[in-house]
Parts: sequence; structure tokens; C-alpha cells
Amino acid sequence: MNRLELILSAMLFVSIALNIGIFIYARAAVTRLLSISEELGDLQQMVNSFAIHVKAVYELDSFYGDETLRGLLEHAVSFNEQMDTFEYIYSLTEKETQLTEEEEDDKEKENAP
Repeated sequence: MNRLELILSAMLFVSIALNIGIFIYARAAVTRLLSISEELGDLQQMVNSFAIHVKAVYELDSFYGDETLRGLLEHAVSFNEQMDTFEYIYSLTEKETQLTEEEEDDKEKENAP
């Protein structure tokens, strides 16, 4: 094997190793981002549920007009609106979840007598 073949073989090995490393890193990064997206979606749902619950409590006759609950309601609504700015992140997995649920519904309809 001459010197040129040796150099080209070494470059090929380095290139293959780098490509495999980049592939593994990219796959891990995408997995982490999808996990974060799911968690942000869950957090958005919890904040939305909390805001609805506080509003329902605030509207009860015994608590209506309470300044502390009104402040808590405003804070919950404000936080919920702030969470909406991250919708582009958690909408990535919501679309995937909706498609999966629709596929399961279709399978159940096919299996129903």
C-alpha cells in the first residue's frame, strides 16, 4: 500500500467515524427535544387546568369578590398566556399524539362488530 492509499484510507476512517458520531449526537438531541416538548405540553395543560379551577372557585358565591383570589386568577391567566408563547415547541408532539389517537380510534372502529 503506497502513501496516498494510506492517507485516503485514514481520511475515510476519520470521515466514517465523524459521520457516525454526528448521527448519534443528532439522534440524542432530537430525542431530548421531543421529550422537552412533551413536558412543556403537559405543563401547559396543567396551567390551563389550574386557571380554570381558580376561575371556578372565584365565581362561587362565597368567594366572589375576594381580592386574594382575584389576584391569583389574574396571575394564573397571565402565566397561561406566557406559556402560550411556547406553543411552537409543544405543538410538535401534540400533532404526533393526535395522529396516534386517531389511528387507535380507526383500529377500534375496524375491530368493532
